[in-house]
Amino acid sequence: MLYAILCYDSEEVVGAWSKDAEAAVMERLGAVQDKLAKQGRLGPVARLMPTTAATTVRKGAEPLVLDGPFAETKEQLLGFYVVDCDSLDDAIAVATDLGRASGSAGAHEVRPLMVYRPGDAQAISSARATSGSPEIARIE
Repeated sequence: MLYAILCYDSEEVVGAWSKDAEAAVMERLGAVQDKLAKQGRLGPVARLMPTTAATTVRKGAEPLVLDGPFAETKEQLLGFYVVDCDSLDDAIAVATDLGRASGSAGAHEVRPLMVYRPGDAQAISSARATSGSPEIARIE
């Protein structure tokens, strides 16, 4: 099953890392990513730009477009991973590895994913069941 691992931390704390500290964190995270990739379990990975680059579109009769994040919070969504895991426990283990690698006080939220591409979900599910390959289920 596909899981999203959402990475939350303080932009202020992460933004204050020295270049050497950030390089060390990225190297450790890269090792976790390489392990998952070699196992064929790593899907898309993204690091989000700072919330100062965000634009929020609020619902209403007329959409309201605002510069900046939706809400002021202590921790922000800084990035995400999509991983293929056999169980929630397996996904939690991956999130734990990512947390250790990041070395920060942030949090990793684990959520099961449903592939939503009208017309494709059944084909992906059938192809995966037939081939037994997690690569088939990757979102590309």
